[in-house]
Amino acid sequence: MTRHLLALTTAMGLALGSAGFAAAQDDAGNDALRAAITADYEANLEGLYRHFHAHPELSHQEHETAARLASELRALGYDVTEGVGGTGIVAVLENGEGPTLMLRADMDGLPVPEQTGLSYASTDTDVDHRGVENPVMHACAHDTHMTALVGAARQLIENQDDWSGTLVLIGQPAEELGEGAIAMIEDGLFERFPTPDFNLSFHTFSAIPTGTITYVPGYAMANVDSVDIYVHGRGGHGAYPHTTKDPIYLASMIVVNLQSLVSRELSPLEPGVVTVGAFNAGAKHNIISDQAHLQLTVRSYSDETRELLLSGIPRPGRRLRPSGIRISHGRGRGDLHAGALQLAGTGGSGGCHHARALRGRQCGRDRSGDGRRGLLAIPPHRTQYPDLHVLGWRHHAGTPAILRG
Repeated sequence: MTRHLLALTTAMGLALGSAGFAAAQDDAGNDALRAAITADYEANLEGLYRHFHAHPELSHQEHETAARLASELRALGYDVTEGVGGTGIVAVLENGEGPTLMLRADMDGLPVPEQTGLSYASTDTDVDHRGVENPVMHACAHDTHMTALVGAARQLIENQDDWSGTLVLIGQPAEELGEGAIAMIEDGLFERFPTPDFNLSFHTFSAIPTGTITYVPGYAMANVDSVDIYVHGRGGHGAYPHTTKDPIYLASMIVVNLQSLVSRELSPLEPGVVTVGAFNAGAKHNIISDQAHLQLTVRSYSDETRELLLSGIPRPGRRLRPSGIRISHGRGRGDLHAGALQLAGTGGSGGCHHARALRGRQCGRDRSGDGRRGLLAIPPHRTQYPDLHVLGWRHHAGTPAILRG
């Protein structure tokens, strides 16, 4: 899988960097590129991938990960700057006149235990932004993304005669929180470094056959909003529930009521998701706690659906107000006061819309390893949210961005 991805990434980078690439990329050239990538994978990249996989770090804490990625790119001859937007890195290579292309990989892992049984499975733990220690895993393929970035960087160095222009390679932190791209931009990404004409990234997807890449015309990835609901009740002994205001019972009613947002308030023709991903409360069988914490993810494509879902979340709580829930609104991360519902994160980030100009330059040039067409157009099918597109719309140039599966 990793070899296929970095082959495709390298080919796309070459295609965007050279108008003559399509004609020059004959079968012999393809064979040579595949052979070089296979050799690099066996000699270097497989070990690098296993290292990244075995040692993930949580969002905004990718210190060792960023240092290793920076070291790999610096050793190839790139001009590397570390500490951009926290733990982000930027590597630049100038190769004559031509367009500026940004290739981006995300670096952070997820707070989930690994149960793959692999010999290089992660056993690491990390403390998240709430101060809670968690097992950590690269469960969203960021280890693959970083490895492919290094592999593509090496092949682009070794094939400099086939392209001209400027490469800007990004190691982006905190993709899982939707905050890393914004942090890098606010730290001067587009003022301190060359402004890209195109942004390019990819994300692995298990439903796509190995060696195939896909694109979605128009919107490919969803808006995303994270919501934290803290329900404050009055705890007590489990044998005397009538003397308490049980926050677990109240929060359970909220979870059930939330299901009506999509099933009864949203048009069946509009996609939308409201998922309660975590429900935390209590610590003992016979003790009713005084607090419950719900963590939600809200996904949508249109602004109208997004507003409907977000504005509808407080309503289940308001219906339960007589039972002791008080609700207020706030945006942005931070400490929550008693009874607060907070729409957390960046205040919301829009979906990923593929740039037609960039798609047009790649369509017809991407091939799978056996010569078949490796580029497939598919309908919108994912309400996931990689934040690549932020690197396009958050600066004045309106840089085309494309995410490949």
